[in-house]
Amino acid sequence: MLIAPANYNKVILEGLDMLSDENKLRIFTGNANPDLAREIAAYLGTTVGDSVVNRFNNGEVQVMINESVRGKDIFIVQPTCGPIVNDNVMELLIMADAFKRASANHITAVIPYYGYARQDRKARGREPITAKLMADLLETAGITRVVTIDLHAAQIQGFFNIPFDHMPGGPLMAEYIKSKNLEDMVVISPDLGGVSRARNFAEMLNAPLAIIDKRRPEPGVAEVMNLIGDVKGKTCIMVDDMVDTAGSLTEGARALKKFGAKEVYACCTHPILTDPALSRIAQSDITELVVTNTIPLAPSKKHPKIKVLSIAPILAETILRIYNDWSVSQLFDTKH
Repeated sequence: MLIAPANYNKVILEGLDMLSDENKLRIFTGNANPDLAREIAAYLGTTVGDSVVNRFNNGEVQVMINESVRGKDIFIVQPTCGPIVNDNVMELLIMADAFKRASANHITAVIPYYGYARQDRKARGREPITAKLMADLLETAGITRVVTIDLHAAQIQGFFNIPFDHMPGGPLMAEYIKSKNLEDMVVISPDLGGVSRARNFAEMLNAPLAIIDKRRPEPGVAEVMNLIGDVKGKTCIMVDDMVDTAGSLTEGARALKKFGAKEVYACCTHPILTDPALSRIAQSDITELVVTNTIPLAPSKKHPKIKVLSIAPILAETILRIYNDWSVSQLFDTKH
């Protein structure tokens, strides 16, 4: 299990004691989620580096690095999310190229949400594998390490020939659920593919597991066929890596209520929330949707049912451990 968020500050302070006044750790950001980058920098007792990411008149990305980065360890915080995914991808690639040509020592891409991950294999003929294409582009641009949160498919790590740190968002959300002191909890996997994620979450809450069996007659449409497990009179916690149109989530919540669930919560790391997600959630049987700020939540997407938790402490400690050559995997084990 990941170290509890309450312990992060202590570990970070110990790590910062090892940084000299002329430390070589620098945080930079594109336009995808600058607030998260500033929050990470604040946890590390530093500021976001001086750079400008704009557009030329013809729409091409313009990057200007306004400080020396020679010999420094650079961490670029840039989720490859919407509203304009390709712009955020190009910003990340061009920033990496700029740092490489400016003689940076290491360039780590901190990609809280890894875009194009849903095409990680060929499901039918003549389909691209965009998750692999993204890996190739990042390496070609000069990135020497990648940090991300809750990949859509964990095996995407194998597409890279550079160090890859896959951090979980589950422990952060599990701590929040624990703080609510809910009774008779059961963790729900919304489909068969998410069983491993849901099982880990259930272990954190010391709760049983149930699985929704569904089928997809067409993309973006889900039909609940059956439920494996008992939810009658229980507080259900649905767990998934992302919420996009919220169709599966709200249909799952409706089915759980039909099967006798007392209350339904949902925990999803990445709040993509494309239309009509917000209206679906507002009208759904979900009591609360818990997400993180891997993707910035626009004011138009905020709702009383949606609770946003900050992933900054997890990413800050990961960055600190990478910089100090400490074990990142020990974050998963409180015995170390």
